[in-house]
Amino acid sequence: MFVLCTLYLVLCIGQAKYKAQSTNHIMPQTPHIERHFTASNVVRDIVIGMADGLTVPFALAAGLTGAIDRTGIIITAGLAEIAAGSIAMGLGGYLAAKSDAEHYAKEREREKREVAEIPHEEMREVAEVFQAYGLSEDETWPIVQALKRQPRNWVDFMMRFELGLEKPEPGRALTSALTIAGAYIAGGLVPLAPYVFASTTSTALLYSVVMTLAALLVFGFVKGRFTGTRPVRSALQTALIGSAAAGAAFAIARAISG
Repeated sequence: MFVLCTLYLVLCIGQAKYKAQSTNHIMPQTPHIERHFTASNVVRDIVIGMADGLTVPFALAAGLTGAIDRTGIIITAGLAEIAAGSIAMGLGGYLAAKSDAEHYAKEREREKREVAEIPHEEMREVAEVFQAYGLSEDETWPIVQALKRQPRNWVDFMMRFELGLEKPEPGRALTSALTIAGAYIAGGLVPLAPYVFASTTSTALLYSVVMTLAALLVFGFVKGRFTGTRPVRSALQTALIGSAAAGAAFAIARAISG
């Protein structure tokens, strides 16, 4: 629950960052304030790691409970899965972020060459971007000319509005890997904790179900609250996915063990 509270605080901080814009008129007016959810990529990584961490070890522990009656074996298997899962998830996050950075760098170099070698074609593409928003050719021409005099900003513009690519944060790959792995470990310990203290697997499973469902509901609610979806719907969906995974694993293990 500490981790879920930490996630809640991080999301609150992300939402608290907003843009304030005010307009000057002859008559005094209340400043217009825009509030947007500006959670960083770190929050997204926490969501990814926590969601898998709560679901996969829960399903594993429930499945093993259906086949064996020794908590020690379940704890060992659960810890092994958490270790392997966190490494795999962290590595996946690292490779994904690294791939994004390499792709961005490669496309930026291509745009720089095109701006230098075929500027008229790039100018036409800039004009098309603005014309797609309803500006006429005469209205877009001064903007195109202004960008032409600023090659670096011109390339930045093409990267964002032609290719839809944002510049990756420095060190994003390592940060993503550590965040996803850490969130996976924290989430995975929730369903496994009852097996450490309970004397029987059936008792441990009961407490594990209650704790994990509660964590899934809270996590889903918080996630929905700050990502724009309905909090209650998000909570129920998250809990349903975890329950379905654990139930399927438990049933398969029971069927195999006879």
